[in-house]
Amino acid sequence: MKTLVFVWLFLLGSLCAQGQAQPSTQPQRTSATIPSPAQTKIDPAKEADIRQLLDLTGGAALATQTMDGMEKNIRPLLTNALPPGEYREQLVELFFAKFHAKRDPKKILDIAVPVYDKYYSDEEIKGLIQFYATPLGHKALSVMPKVVSELQKAGGDWGEDLGRQCMLETLAEHPDLAKALEQAKKAQQPQ
Repeated sequence: MKTLVFVWLFLLGSLCAQGQAQPSTQPQRTSATIPSPAQTKIDPAKEADIRQLLDLTGGAALATQTMDGMEKNIRPLLTNALPPGEYREQLVELFFAKFHAKRDPKKILDIAVPVYDKYYSDEEIKGLIQFYATPLGHKALSVMPKVVSELQKAGGDWGEDLGRQCMLETLAEHPDLAKALEQAKKAQQPQ
């Protein structure tokens, strides 16, 4: 289960960061800056075990599923980051078509190998392989996407409710800010 959660969180974090990135003058990060198994000199037997674990846990399919799910969140961020205009929808569609053509779940697995090497011993990797080969391991793999999805929804709903409650309480405690907010809303409305 830790394996799936780790891969999922890794993808989530990296795709969110990419979706929220603004154009900058900073040098673009290339695949050369992402450590690969060859760059980290992993023991070949341990690398084979890690790849077996990633294969057993459906790492490539999970990477694709996660990227597809993240697209739903990234699409509005990208759209809203671009100035309004008739071009915008077409540009976003073409961007995602290009992204789909270039994304390679195997590359995510290549990125994951040195991370697994860093945090798990070969003995631990073998233990995870044994676990995921059991009926309970299979069940953990099959229900994890549903568990994560429900946790995301429940956490999102809770966060929205908590945020709304905190804003209402803050505005009630600071009427001067509530008044300033109302005035700012009126100033934005077309007259």
